[in-house]
Amino acid sequence: MKITVQEVRYVADLANLKLTDQEIDRLSKDLDDILAHMDTLNELDTSNVQPMAQVLYEAEDTATLREDRERPPLDNATALLNAAQAGAGYYKVPKVIER
Repeated sequence: MKITVQEVRYVADLANLKLTDQEIDRLSKDLDDILAHMDTLNELDTSNVQPMAQVLYEAEDTATLREDRERPPLDNATALLNAAQAGAGYYKVPKVIER
């Protein structure tokens, strides 16, 4: 096992998450499975694979990116329309630093 329960608890504490023992056990197994899969991928020979900036293939008309064109930026009032709470021209969010 690459990920220990203590490491999962440590990361959960850093993220200010309160996890049950069952969630911690499940997450440690899931993360361990992910790392095992990464080890399998690391065994692949990629010496002949060209580096790429994007995962998209050259598909021209069927590419999934929109046209890159200049657009006017949102003004402050428009950007704040979707804010759950706004004040003094800023988004207001609950304080999460304190424990």
